[in-house]
Amino acid sequence: MIIAKLMSRFAALAGGAIILASCTVVVEEGPNRPRPPRPDRPQMCTMEYNPVCARRGGEQRTFGNACSARAQGFRIVRPGTCRPQSSRPERPQICTREYRPVCARRGGQRRTFGNACTARAAGFRVVRPGEC
Repeated sequence: MIIAKLMSRFAALAGGAIILASCTVVVEEGPNRPRPPRPDRPQMCTMEYNPVCARRGGEQRTFGNACSARAQGFRIVRPGTCRPQSSRPERPQICTREYRPVCARRGGQRRTFGNACTARAAGFRVVRPGEC
């Protein structure tokens, strides 16, 4: 009885396979051929840490991996973290009037400033404390 049930199931499966094998697939050629829908951005990303620098418009950001960047709509710029736009440190805009003189240099020019902040604000690099 068990063998008979198995044989009938096998026959049903074999019959279904014959029906499926006889199907014909038509491939349309030409420029107006419809394309299958494709998601623009990934739906799920792994937690793998492989940092990338990515850009969207004027914004540049570091992501943990390329999939996370694409999921947010960013385009990969390069592997690794994003570098600051300027390699020079920002110049301070506001300095105290504390008097602690420093000798600073820019190119071949040396100059004494009232403190290190005012020297950096003027684009000089502090060489040593005290007057030049």
